[in-house]
Amino acid sequence: MKLNVLEIEKLNFGYNKNHLIYDNFSLYLKRGEIISIVGVSGSGKSTLFELITNNLKPLSGEIKTLKISSIYQDPYSSFHPTYSIYEQISDVVENFEELEELLKKLNLSMELLDQKPHYLSGGQLQRCSILRGLLSKPDLLLADEPTSALDNVIALDVMRLLIKFKDRFGLLLITHDEDLAVWCSDKIIRLEENR
Repeated sequence: MKLNVLEIEKLNFGYNKNHLIYDNFSLYLKRGEIISIVGVSGSGKSTLFELITNNLKPLSGEIKTLKISSIYQDPYSSFHPTYSIYEQISDVVENFEELEELLKKLNLSMELLDQKPHYLSGGQLQRCSILRGLLSKPDLLLADEPTSALDNVIALDVMRLLIKFKDRFGLLLITHDEDLAVWCSDKIIRLEENR
């Protein structure tokens, strides 16, 4: 039986206690599984990630996780501007044995890693963010619109790569792309717009 890498039990949360975004919400994610959270802007998708990473506290309920790595929608906010990409990957990665293989699959060069973030395109930087996420060997990978900065061909390649490695972690994917969610997910949770 596969291990749960994320357990959310009876979560209650709202920025206003009279208007809950999550009301008695439960979710269980196993290693090797992909669950997509689908919804329009303002439905609480990113709020869920903030709760899982402990940046927000629930009003009640419990969230248990194993080792987390995150890939965010805006890659420029994921990297400090004054350090090279390699330095920032080294901060969270102990073992670089798969570096060359992953660079090739993500269509990145070793020379690119010596650059500071502002020298890279948004697409290159997002692929570096995905590289860092995979190299850190998480149990739980949180991906918030990870392909939104990529063109369609590269986005498809990146999702195929994440799926290829999914036996190593559980993937919780935030997306507004219903087709992507249907294509890659074991389960889809659709959030309603909060009014």
